[in-house]
Amino acid sequence: MAGMTLEDVNGHDDGGVAPRTIALAGATGDLGGRVLSALIRRGVDVRALVRSGTPAAAQDAVRGRGGTPVPVDFADQAALSDALAGAECVVSVLNGLEPVILDLQGRLLDAAVAAGVPRFIPSDFSLDFTKTRPGDNRNMDLRRRFMARVDAAPIRATSILNGAFADLLTGEAPIVLPRFARILYWGDADQPLDFTTKDDVADYTADVALDADAPRLLRIAGDVVSPRDLAILMTRLEGRRWKPFRAGGLGRLSMLIRVARTLSPTSDAPFPAWQGMQYVRDMSSGRGKLSPLDKDRYGKTDWTRVEAVLAPTR
Repeated sequence: MAGMTLEDVNGHDDGGVAPRTIALAGATGDLGGRVLSALIRRGVDVRALVRSGTPAAAQDAVRGRGGTPVPVDFADQAALSDALAGAECVVSVLNGLEPVILDLQGRLLDAAVAAGVPRFIPSDFSLDFTKTRPGDNRNMDLRRRFMARVDAAPIRATSILNGAFADLLTGEAPIVLPRFARILYWGDADQPLDFTTKDDVADYTADVALDADAPRLLRIAGDVVSPRDLAILMTRLEGRRWKPFRAGGLGRLSMLIRVARTLSPTSDAPFPAWQGMQYVRDMSSGRGKLSPLDKDRYGKTDWTRVEAVLAPTR
């Protein structure tokens, strides 16, 4: 990176230099807490913005990780701007639907501009929504709309795209089916899929937050595997034969998404079942595939492979 040393990126203090300050929104969440810890490991002062009225236990958890909780009314633009003053980057790890991704995060963006913060990292942690089709994925459409707003603002922004969280392979993602020794897939069994653990995403995000020269988009994947690769891997890990199981083509998946969405009650949950199906469709079609990858930008070599995630299931 031009103009930066590895010590600069890692936030190391070389004697008498004040620690660098990063503002973090969403530190009380799962990924946000991991980003907070990654920044603290780099010797950074982390100003964790939390909503006014956030329970004391949640604020104590932020302190326990080394951050400084800063309660603020996100509807008070002046107060929000004051809370961001002096930070070199605002990192958003907010999670939700339009009221959060567009409205609340939009107020955070406006406050960062008003406070003169030079850089902003939006909560875009996902597959490559810049290449997917508008209307196919509600959550990606929200990110696409916010990207247009960020790009129109006088601030330097970086979006981090990481595919799917590899952690979900052992639980919420309906891909690895231990009971049947099957890898469920749609479309092509050889379609490469991007997976990155939350800890690796957090680690990389901390480096990006400290990189004044970070580009507009950075794409990472801790591992890239196809459904067929997963079946071979699980066979080796468990000593019993696993097979890829084709649930249908992408057309059938699209039909099921429409049915599921029609039958689902209205909810402001960010990830109802049909939304997860939309995400799987974007991965299975290849439209959300990350390329090129920027995983070597900060010298990180300890990326967690899918095998390490699935091995505990033996």
